Amino acid sequence: MITLTVNGQRHRYDGDPDMPLLWFLRDELGLTGTKFGCGEALCGACTVHLDGSAIRSCQMPVSAADGSTVITIEGLSAEGDHPVQQLWRSLNVPQCGYCQSGQIMQAVALLAENPNPSDAEIDAMMSGNICRCGTYPRIRAAIKEVAAKGITR
Repeated sequence: MITLTVNGQRHRYDGDPDMPLLWFLRDELGLTGTKFGCGEALCGACTVHLDGSAIRSCQMPVSAADGSTVITIEGLSAEGDHPVQQLWRSLNVPQCGYCQSGQIMQAVALLAENPNPSDAEIDAMMSGNICRCGTYPRIRAAIKEVAAKGITR
């Protein structure tokens, strides 16, 4: 039996231990904010936090998360008002929006680790998250603004 805490709720799973965490979140728990992108952990659309670190959920077996705490975009803030989410909206960061939950989860992890990142540090940490629409300048601007305000909860 696999047990993990997702967005503050404890869950047990006795299915296929090799099921990717992404599909557990989406299919078993109905948390569809985390997106399937490439299935190879290369694009970042499936980014969630596992015990506080940003990980790609499409390649992680649910069994590897046993005993861990997972935060998805839905668990970042019940009202969608995390400072990063607020600035994402106010700066009109998303275009198509498909990658944005992964972008936001990666940005939150970056700011938790480094509350005042340089442009180079932002680029390096966010480089594994692909945006087909090319909103990278707006993503960087939102991260910089959150950092400047010192709000990284």
